[in-house]
Amino acid sequence: MSMFFHEELHRTAPIMAKLKSFPIAICGAGALGGNLTENLARTGLTQIKVIDDDRIEERNLSTQPYYQSDVGAYKVKILTNTLYRALGISLQGMNQCLTDDTVHKLLKGSSLVIDTFDNSPSRQSVKDYCTTHQIPCLHIGLATDYAEIIWNNLYRVPSPANDDVCDYPLARNLVLLAVAVASEVILTFIRDRQQDNYTITFADFAITPLPISDDRKQVNR
Repeated sequence: MSMFFHEELHRTAPIMAKLKSFPIAICGAGALGGNLTENLARTGLTQIKVIDDDRIEERNLSTQPYYQSDVGAYKVKILTNTLYRALGISLQGMNQCLTDDTVHKLLKGSSLVIDTFDNSPSRQSVKDYCTTHQIPCLHIGLATDYAEIIWNNLYRVPSPANDDVCDYPLARNLVLLAVAVASEVILTFIRDRQQDNYTITFADFAITPLPISDDRKQVNR
């Protein structure tokens, strides 16, 4: 019996075959990127490249898919090894910093790019590269009680004022809710090329499709 037995019953065999062969790049392996990588791999995607140069810290453990024994190790190494042990699939881990100088090397060959970075320069590099090369790109971001899942044509890179903030409030359940919605947006795109945009407000569990007003919160985590 296939490890994706239940997913195949839900999505059908032809869709699962499409997911298996579709190459994506996930930028970031933190709260959003790490959980999203695991979720998509367990849904049936096998052609996943994940890009991050960060090491695991103890403060990551409540919101990211890592263990105490992993502290100090590179996130992409632990993530790809864990998913190989769990599913027997070899994801491509790129332990590098994405910049204007490295973006082509890191993103080439991807049919879809997902940006979950926590800093504005890397988000800008991803947005610009995908715009120039006409690669579909989905941006996912979080604030204290808010998340957004927005395709490249509507996305605004947030101010760098929110970058590198260590002591920010973040609920694990908001992370998982954003990952679940983003995963379905990604699967819908792979299935029929539909690009859906959403915002999420945590207090009322509201998942709202765009368009929305221009007073969106600045999110970067």
